[in-house]
Amino acid sequence: MTQRVKGGSRRGRSAIRGAASSELLIIGTGIAGLVAALEAGRAGLDVTLLSKMDDPAESNTYYAQGGIAVRGLDDPPGLFARDILAAGAGSSSPDAAGVLTSEGPAKVAELLIGLAGVEFDQTEDGEINLTAEAAHSRRRIYHHQDATGKEIELKLLAAVRRLPNVRLLSGQVAIDLITSAHHSMDPLAVYAPNVCLGAYVFDSASSRVVTHLAANTVLASGGIGRIYLHTTNPSTATGDGVAMARRAGASVINAEYVQFHPTALFHRDAGRFLISEAVRGEGGRLVNAKGEAFMKRYAPRLKDLAPRDVVARAIHEEMARTGEPCVFLDIAGSAPRGLDIAGRFPTIHATCLKYGIDITREPIPVVPAAHYFCGGVKVDPFGQTELPNLFAVGEVACTGLHGANRLASTSLLEGVVWGSRAVRRILEHGPRELPASARTIPPWRDEGLVEEEDPVLITQDLLTVQTTMWNYAGIVRTEKRLRRAADDIGYLYRRVMSFYRSTKLTRQLIELRNAVLTAQIVIDAALRNPQSRGCHFRKA
Repeated sequence: MTQRVKGGSRRGRSAIRGAASSELLIIGTGIAGLVAALEAGRAGLDVTLLSKMDDPAESNTYYAQGGIAVRGLDDPPGLFARDILAAGAGSSSPDAAGVLTSEGPAKVAELLIGLAGVEFDQTEDGEINLTAEAAHSRRRIYHHQDATGKEIELKLLAAVRRLPNVRLLSGQVAIDLITSAHHSMDPLAVYAPNVCLGAYVFDSASSRVVTHLAANTVLASGGIGRIYLHTTNPSTATGDGVAMARRAGASVINAEYVQFHPTALFHRDAGRFLISEAVRGEGGRLVNAKGEAFMKRYAPRLKDLAPRDVVARAIHEEMARTGEPCVFLDIAGSAPRGLDIAGRFPTIHATCLKYGIDITREPIPVVPAAHYFCGGVKVDPFGQTELPNLFAVGEVACTGLHGANRLASTSLLEGVVWGSRAVRRILEHGPRELPASARTIPPWRDEGLVEEEDPVLITQDLLTVQTTMWNYAGIVRTEKRLRRAADDIGYLYRRVMSFYRSTKLTRQLIELRNAVLTAQIVIDAALRNPQSRGCHFRKA
């Protein structure tokens, strides 16, 4: 059996034959990765930007509907920060909340509106049309109809593509981060400080692995939703960055805090299409099969605008109490007079119509689904991980902002702020050239790997991960369920790793390896924390 040394594309030449090198390697093309590329490109850095998918727009950002929380009328940063801390159930970093709310509005104006040309909805007076979402004490959400993420993603992509010193490469699946201690052929390298030197990346088109060396690396690889059976996330969200960082030696924290969005469309043919929280912000009410508004029983003060973890558990309990497979979100019967429902929510309206549901006339069947990872790779206030020269931004990172429960529409703003901050730190303190230890990094070796991937095995193994996580480590957790999950996923991990070491690489195999490790990380964190807080809810 051939032993793998854990590898992209080519911009510059390195000391390694066939390797690529750049001043900055960015893995991921959601809002955080694109903002980092935009800032680095404007500053003149030589940047390689990798997209896992053939279409670099395919990311969680693209599917974000509700909007980006920025600033409302009579809305000082301190008030916004207090809302973040309240939603985070006592676990959010006050410093991170302060950074977001003080720096965010200016960065949105400069980068999204000014440079990228993002068009947010406006009032008749030409002012930005602000909307409300759950647990916000002001209307401070900027939006583009109900496709805000799509507007931001496409405009940022266009802006990045205009930069001559940023090379965007699609279909590039990061396998492992390269570190001096783990991968150097120099036996004395283990005594020197361990640093990140780039990544080994699988080129889906050629099925080749290329060594991407970089003076600095930014992980912007997104979330983990696809380790769950029901999720609003696209297929890209298999926990790649979390798993790669853990294997490289970086810390992952707050992994038990997985946020479930309360309202995903319940229809057998629709996957779990997100029904934006803005629907409730505009007056939508949750009702059961009898038409009873039930949130007053679970959150008497905030009702339908309670934080997401509260609403998700309320729906879970209401479904258990009634025996019904879903609840309903009614905007048709409770919207304020004069609201153009189809005009305000054109994407949701069109999607639901495709499945025979007219949201202007009838309630929408909904259930909770895994949505956002509040934990992630531990970073400092500038996105620097514990591993020198490695940064993490966006959903893969844990800045401390979200604590135990993310406040609605703060994730896009976090991507803007920390994508920018990471590049600021790199420009101020980061190396511009590869260290000498990069010359000792070997190319990827896969000689002798003759076993072909079996798609059925991979599909079944991923489904096992997803069903185990949904049933045992989902919205409501118990120690018994979590221990069962730990046993089952532990066994599966050993089996997957044995298969991985002898099989030719594919994107699906790489994703399975990452998903099963990420599942272990979430389960272990959930077992270690017996205290219910935010979106981590433990029963005896």
